[in-house]
Amino acid sequence: MVREFKLPDVGEGVAEGELVSWLVEEGDTVSEDQPVAEVETDKAIVEVPSPVNGSVRELRAEEGEVVPVGNVIITFNVEGEEADEPTTESAESDEPTESQEEVAEEPEVSEETTTPDGRVFAAPSARRLARELGVDIGEVEGTGPSGRVTEGDVRSAAESDESDESVESTQERDEALAEAEEPMGGAQPTREQGSQPTTEDAAADRERTLAAPATRRLADEQGIDLNAVPATEERDGEAYVTPEAVTEYAEAQQRAQAADAAEVAAGETGPREERVPYRGIRRTIGKQMERSKFTAPHVTHHDTVEVSELIETRAELKEVAEERGIKLTYMPFVLKAIVAALKDYPYLNASLDEDNGEIILKNYYNIGIAVATDDGLMVPVVKNVDQKDMLQISSEMNELVEKARDRTISREEMQDGTFTITNFGAIGGEYATPIINHPEVGIFGLGSLEKRPVVVDDEVEARPTLPISVSIDHRIVDGAIVAAFANQVLEYLQNPKLLLLE
Repeated sequence: MVREFKLPDVGEGVAEGELVSWLVEEGDTVSEDQPVAEVETDKAIVEVPSPVNGSVRELRAEEGEVVPVGNVIITFNVEGEEADEPTTESAESDEPTESQEEVAEEPEVSEETTTPDGRVFAAPSARRLARELGVDIGEVEGTGPSGRVTEGDVRSAAESDESDESVESTQERDEALAEAEEPMGGAQPTREQGSQPTTEDAAADRERTLAAPATRRLADEQGIDLNAVPATEERDGEAYVTPEAVTEYAEAQQRAQAADAAEVAAGETGPREERVPYRGIRRTIGKQMERSKFTAPHVTHHDTVEVSELIETRAELKEVAEERGIKLTYMPFVLKAIVAALKDYPYLNASLDEDNGEIILKNYYNIGIAVATDDGLMVPVVKNVDQKDMLQISSEMNELVEKARDRTISREEMQDGTFTITNFGAIGGEYATPIINHPEVGIFGLGSLEKRPVVVDDEVEARPTLPISVSIDHRIVDGAIVAAFANQVLEYLQNPKLLLLE
């Protein structure tokens, strides 16, 4: 039996996904729950598992293709059942889908190429490459598992075809040269007097490049492919390449090479513009930032704190954490300090229900950590920070950050945040105006921790300092409140032992 499998809803509200890569090829044997594809949603890359035990019959989507949820992406031959009655893997409805009805009316057509010797198995990428290179994939000998045709096989076949064509072209040129060099011209092809050469005639003639021996020697000396030089002289109805044409072509090539060298020297090594698809997580970030910036009027408060004691405290606890296999950074201290301050300033741990005209004060503390990844900004959420000790927070945070960077994090691990921290200082810089992670009310930004001039007893000293930037939704929180909140956080960071009282 042929089992169709639709792209499932891999996350709440996801309408489509980009098929990043296939983890199987046609003909592969698979088991239930074995990952068969990687799909990128607007939040993360997820693995799509096989729903059955069987073998892969057909891959119906190309890598890089954006597929709507509900579209059939793969079909399976189910073990122990005949492969002639397609069914769709779906638990939502017992009614036949449009795809099922089409399959019922027409025999299933696989992209397995049938040859006199049997079936040829090839991955979609190999089939696509064959089409681009003009290679008949049915004539390609596969070297992959079970005789599967790989991209390398297709390229080898293409190179072989080019080599054969080159041999044939060389033989034709040698024959034409021999005829041209005979004193009386030999058996030259002729046209009726007054007739004009057609485009097809010109193309056929140009495959046999005619030139005098001296012209050929000149082309060799200049390193020019004679077949690429325009034929500018006609003799007895035949187009010949002249020495002047070779010289002009060589000069044009030299000018082009000089222009390329100038572009490289100027740093122009590629196209002036490049278009990159605006989709996936990049588009999601853009929409979220746009919504937040245009919905919540932002105000950003800046300040700096001297953190000598924080550095000493972290150094003392770092060894203890390492003994337990945990990497302790400064971030857990910041999380604890923020949560302690949020308890005294609850309107910063809130959201605005605009439909009902209510401010929702939250008595739980789920802190999001903004993480820069190769694919864009992601915000894993450490849940219930107020109920965890420093090492628990550190361990959980490190795991979530690693998942975010590997794109293995789940949607649930990035939801239900009540307040966010962003550490732009890890890259460099002191202050910023971070955008609120709407519908949250505030976001806390950390600058780079480094030594700066500090006045101590009327003397200027180099002390470790930490700049901070706090953006708030001015509809809910006033400037005085955010300043008081920031001052309390900084007090905890300046005297981290105060956190032991929390």
